[in-house]
Amino acid sequence: MSRISSRLARRTTLLGVGVLLAALLGTPAASATFTESAESAESTETTTETSRATVAEDAREAIESGVAVPAATGTPLRDDTGLYPRAIRLEHNGNANGRILAGVVTFQENNGLGAIHESTDNGRTFQQVGTVADPDSSGGQGLCCATLYELPQQVGALPAGTLLWASSAGQDEADRRMALRIWASHDIGRSWSYLSSCAVANGTGGLWEPEFSVAADGALVCHYADETDPAHNQKLAAARSYDGVNWVDHRNTVASSWEPDRPGMPVVRKLPNGEYFMIFEICNPGGQYQCVVHYRTSPDGWNWGDPAHLGFRPETANGTYLRAAPTVAWSPAPDGNPNGQLVIVGQMALNADGSTSADNGRIVLVNNANGAGPWRAVPAPVQVPDAVPNYCPNYSSPLVPSADGRELFMIATDWDGDVCKPYFATGAL
Repeated sequence: MSRISSRLARRTTLLGVGVLLAALLGTPAASATFTESAESAESTETTTETSRATVAEDAREAIESGVAVPAATGTPLRDDTGLYPRAIRLEHNGNANGRILAGVVTFQENNGLGAIHESTDNGRTFQQVGTVADPDSSGGQGLCCATLYELPQQVGALPAGTLLWASSAGQDEADRRMALRIWASHDIGRSWSYLSSCAVANGTGGLWEPEFSVAADGALVCHYADETDPAHNQKLAAARSYDGVNWVDHRNTVASSWEPDRPGMPVVRKLPNGEYFMIFEICNPGGQYQCVVHYRTSPDGWNWGDPAHLGFRPETANGTYLRAAPTVAWSPAPDGNPNGQLVIVGQMALNADGSTSADNGRIVLVNNANGAGPWRAVPAPVQVPDAVPNYCPNYSSPLVPSADGRELFMIATDWDGDVCKPYFATGAL
């Protein structure tokens, strides 16, 4: 998927007309209603050409005029750019437990910034409480795909409840040497200090999309997408640290035996049975399963098996599956199921034949069997029915379940004119 940069974030047209239209022309337009099944699939074939032409013309007009009206539901988190949102509910910060913190990437002139917002009323309202200003993302050097994480237990001298923010820094430098730079906060996101880098490129290849988990042995694990290996167009890798400062044992977790494959955007959650669940996309030169969402599991959060194993595609009983930019959350199950429930979202929803689902941008998928078997579709709290393959609409949308598993908080981005804004809402789960 497209990478975010300070230059691109300020451009009126963030993808060229040809690129966006090529993406749109691959699938028919989404309808405006949520459906539990693919009842419209039978008529899709006969309406595909008309739908493609309509979508293409709408996209061309919106791009050429520089005006895009947001279709996303929900409340704006902020009134300017807010890319690649992340959200957590505090669980290890004493009296602050239950607050929701949300982070987005934004830009002030040529400086990339992490904006930290807080809700003390269960996600009804937010205010900005902190800013991460990394000098390696200032002056037009580039900032992408930041994450936000609360340590669930002590790691080295870092106590449980320490907040970590990490990003891909330096992508826009002429002779770039990108790094995944980690910052820590000990005051619930108000102030931040540089901690370490979990990976530093030894060439001009990219390092993207850092995410954290704590493995069964207590190691802090940094998961990321890696473009620095000439044997792989892109792969997923991980490193671990027992103090948050020194990173060792860099290894592949998903690395296809076919060089053009691009596994990316990993997100990991620990399950009640002790296993770990990783969601990710796999992009490649084309076809029905371009950038389709996959998952793998690990018994201990560090050993993921053969990296050449590309995992499994989550889908519903009628074959609906997700494309691009996934995230995952674990939630308790209201009915007491000991597995709880996994909730995933992707940028787009596709039918079994690869056409755009009528539920595109409107659903999350839920599973009560640790990922096995069919998933069920549930309406997304923030709906982005105009989601298409570029880095704004419904791109890497975070999910935060309530403590009882009955509600789901979500942030999703969408275009408002030439500004990519984040929108938030809570819905039934």
